[in-house]
Amino acid sequence: MSSAPKTFPDARGRFGPYGGRYVPETLMAPIEQLERGYAEASADPEFARRLDDLLRNFAGRPTPLQFAERLTAHLGGPRIYLKREDLLHTGAHKINNCLGQGLLAQRMGKSRIIAETGAGQHGVATATVAARLGLDCVVYMGSEDMERQRLNVFRMRLLGARVVGVDSGSRTLKDAINEAMRDWVTNVRTTHYLLGSVLGPHPYPLMVREFHKVIGLEAREQILRAEGRLPNLLVACVGGGSNAIGLFHTFIGDASVGMLGVEAGGSGHHLGEHAARLATAAGYGGARPGVLHGTYTYVLQTPEGQIATTHSVSAGLDYPAVGPEHAWLALEGRAEYTAVEDAAAIDAARTLSQTEGIIPALESAHALAELIRRAPTMKRNQLVILNVSGRGDKDMEILARYL
Repeated sequence: MSSAPKTFPDARGRFGPYGGRYVPETLMAPIEQLERGYAEASADPEFARRLDDLLRNFAGRPTPLQFAERLTAHLGGPRIYLKREDLLHTGAHKINNCLGQGLLAQRMGKSRIIAETGAGQHGVATATVAARLGLDCVVYMGSEDMERQRLNVFRMRLLGARVVGVDSGSRTLKDAINEAMRDWVTNVRTTHYLLGSVLGPHPYPLMVREFHKVIGLEAREQILRAEGRLPNLLVACVGGGSNAIGLFHTFIGDASVGMLGVEAGGSGHHLGEHAARLATAAGYGGARPGVLHGTYTYVLQTPEGQIATTHSVSAGLDYPAVGPEHAWLALEGRAEYTAVEDAAAIDAARTLSQTEGIIPALESAHALAELIRRAPTMKRNQLVILNVSGRGDKDMEILARYL
């Protein structure tokens, strides 16, 4: 393993060769305004105080780090701890970033928020924050995702958001982002685009990571209190990669702590059957460096350079690109990335439900499935922290169909 890479992007917003800012001229001014606004807010103690208050008294932080006693015994491998982001208000880690960006939008004088969503959890968190702060809210969602996440569509509408279905392309997350960016170009004066992952043009990958790094900061303190030492391995699912980078960031400088990101292996290894961008060692191909939605990173592409279709049973992992910091961590060898197929994720969701009484989101179940696969090869005195990024209420109809 090489020495730990830089954990902040450079002045151009690059993590090594990845990241940057690739946007049309019409978006340069609002992006630069956002960069200035975020820098000013980051230096403002009152902004930090208000965000901390909302995280504690509205979202429900800190979340527990739970020793999974029965899962540990069932697998017969390492001691497993679960970082319980599923216990946050709205049911997933997404609320961390939404509160941060919502306060930032309000500070910048924006009265309207737009967002994209795949599994619906980011949309629900955005709608929740908009209601709490008194902001107008529009959420773009692929029509296929709207069908498989109908409960979250209703939740967003109940919270007062307007949910706009997107019928273009694959009718999933990629296409929802396209529509949100078109809206932003048209309404930059009044509107903030609340991007939901460590994707997009600089400063989004930095900003979203910083709003989520509370996950790792808490986990580090909690595992030291519980075990008196750092974990051997961190495990998290990776769609865009926000929950994973939130857990990983605090530990990047600790060479003894392994980091494992788990992508969507879908139904097969062929292009169009999965959403694995960095899991090349696991036999998944089709990804190479390219630009999508304003950032240079690993993108699933056809031989002709067109954005490839993707598949996952989990709407939150069904995206053809990955956050540029993850691409950098993979390049440096600091983090490992693999993929898990649909069937294994569904089996893992059932395993956690029946051993620990926790029904995880299908996104989180991908991470658990890989840990289940590896546990027999690990030592009993090793420590693992698994990020349970969300709860599985939203996936009941999907689980019912498969099980």
